[in-house]
Amino acid sequence: MHKYLIKTVETYLSTPNGYDPMESLIFACIASSSKNLNLQVPLLAQSIKKCGGDLSNCPLWVIIPDSLHNISEKTENILESLHVKCISLDMSAHGISFPFAGYVQAAAFAESLAYKNTAFLTWLGIDTLLLNSPVAFLLPDKKSVGYRPVHHTLIGSEITHPPDPFWKQVYEKCHVSQDFLFPMHPHVDHNTIRPYFNAGHLVVRPERKICQIWWEYFKKMYDDPSFEKIYGDNDLYRLFLHQAVLTGIILSKVRRDELQELPFSYNYPLHLYNEAPPDRRPENLNELVTVRYEAPEILTQFLFEEAVKSWLEAWITP
Repeated sequence: MHKYLIKTVETYLSTPNGYDPMESLIFACIASSSKNLNLQVPLLAQSIKKCGGDLSNCPLWVIIPDSLHNISEKTENILESLHVKCISLDMSAHGISFPFAGYVQAAAFAESLAYKNTAFLTWLGIDTLLLNSPVAFLLPDKKSVGYRPVHHTLIGSEITHPPDPFWKQVYEKCHVSQDFLFPMHPHVDHNTIRPYFNAGHLVVRPERKICQIWWEYFKKMYDDPSFEKIYGDNDLYRLFLHQAVLTGIILSKVRRDELQELPFSYNYPLHLYNEAPPDRRPENLNELVTVRYEAPEILTQFLFEEAVKSWLEAWITP
């Protein structure tokens, strides 16, 4: 791998044109596997360049664990051509193997680098694809967090029932008052739940340090003994703790009038398309702005306009 692609923090910050002061927006994600690097990062980068409209020249930062070194020559070339910035992060210091611990740490790291260098940081799941310009990522004045609800309820707290022991613990440890709660509808099943934010599609103002606070609380909470029995009752609580903690932090640190729910056309889960009721399935996918797909093969099952289809097939088809 060319050394200029993976840089330490110090090298990256001291490199000329590492980033331009006060970019309007920076995209960021974590690539934790070779598959991420060789396929999904180029897909995301291509979609930003080809479908991002006025935001097509905004940088894409990819946080990569120090332990990840495999990258194909093809990927090297395209990342260079798309000016993707890959930044290494030591994820071994905390010794956390808990689900999504590295994901939360990487989000905090990206936010710390973005401070004073961009108006907005957009933290994306690696399986994100842009189909149109995501202009809603440029939040209105006085809005600090742009969000989408979770895809479907799963462990979410339905508003018609009292919070279960898991959510009671999250609210208590994140200092969430019942007064902070409001109704929200997941992308797919459209139940009415208490706030539960999707951790893979988040816009923040870096100066608010939302992601860094998220990481600090996650480190305190992931192995808290009060959660052990809850994890035993349902392992989904362990899997989605990171998302629940993010929810608690946003609710306790950001006023309701600072929150901006992004439109339904953002973060649409293509991999759950057939699970959604008919009225929750967009008839024209090309009108969606950003989508999630979980596995790249999913993308071959949908009809996209020719301009998108051509470069998608070039990457997905062997």
